[in-house]
Amino acid sequence: MKQVRTRYSNEFKIKAVELCKQNGNVAATCEELKINQATMWLWMKAFKAGKLVKTNGDTEKQKSKEELEIARLKKELYETKMERDIIKKALGIFSKSDR
Repeated sequence: MKQVRTRYSNEFKIKAVELCKQNGNVAATCEELKINQATMWLWMKAFKAGKLVKTNGDTEKQKSKEELEIARLKKELYETKMERDIIKKALGIFSKSDR
């Protein structure tokens, strides 16, 4: 039988961690929420490191301005390389027909 992986939203993870802290008992909270304790410990570690942040229904982590600029430049570089390669191929085709 195939097991289905459950995906939890960031809001759920944050509320689960807060509930764990409030109760003071990880095992009881995990049993109540039907979550593996190892998963809860990972969520708590991520919460402490600041990697688990509230988003507006978005599961992606927040990107800094530098990361956004790098992504934009990588996309632009990729498009420029594609245009260059197309021009090279076209030049090769046209130079063959002149011979």
